[in-house]
Amino acid sequence: MRIRTTAATATVVGALALSVLAAPSAQADSRYGDIAITKVTVNGGKNVVIGTSAVKKFSVTVQAKDNSGIESAMIYLRGPAFGTLTPNDTRCSGNTCTAKFIVDPKVDLYYSNDIAGTWYVDAWVTANDGDFVWTQKAKSFKFQRASRLSVNAAPEPVKKGKTLTVTGKLERANWETFKYHGYGSQSVKLQFLKKGAKAYTTVKTVKAASNGTLKTTVKASVDGSWRYSFAGTATTPAVSAVGDFVDVK
Repeated sequence: MRIRTTAATATVVGALALSVLAAPSAQADSRYGDIAITKVTVNGGKNVVIGTSAVKKFSVTVQAKDNSGIESAMIYLRGPAFGTLTPNDTRCSGNTCTAKFIVDPKVDLYYSNDIAGTWYVDAWVTANDGDFVWTQKAKSFKFQRASRLSVNAAPEPVKKGKTLTVTGKLERANWETFKYHGYGSQSVKLQFLKKGAKAYTTVKTVKAASNGTLKTTVKASVDGSWRYSFAGTATTPAVSAVGDFVDVK
């Protein structure tokens, strides 16, 4: 499997490419007969998040209906910067076809961060009686660079009413260097969980520096945990730091 990121490879590759290019009128939605795609699910409904080293496995399921039953499907994914992703295996059972994808960031991402963002599923489904449906952008999903967030509240312990300094760093995977780099100029929430409480509350919003570092101050009042929480963007998933508990004397 490869994700293609150059204009020269905007056309789908491999055996799937031959099938798609041979398809008559491969437009936004072409069909022959009464067949129809009824549902498309990517990664169980979750965004596809990829880091710097771990291999990511996920599936795309396409459900369709036809009076004669479903015979086969060709499913591939495409995104920004001419990125395309072909499945390692596609099988149909009943009215559901499942395509399995395996992405190794050090092999399949072509050293490019530009392919992160909104991706789409293109699907060609064929029925037992020869009916077919070809749908581009049958489903959208986010293909994202993994994120991580740290926090440290000091001093610990702290006297009641004294200043507490809360630092941290927001980072995300860089698919060009295979390291985590600071994600700068992003708005991050500082949240507090009072000892004995069940949910964090937002205290203030902090802007990350250009290198992703975070720093702010608050007045210590009661025991509890402090954390930073990032809402995420189209290219980067939401993430919350593990809370740092502070004992207030």
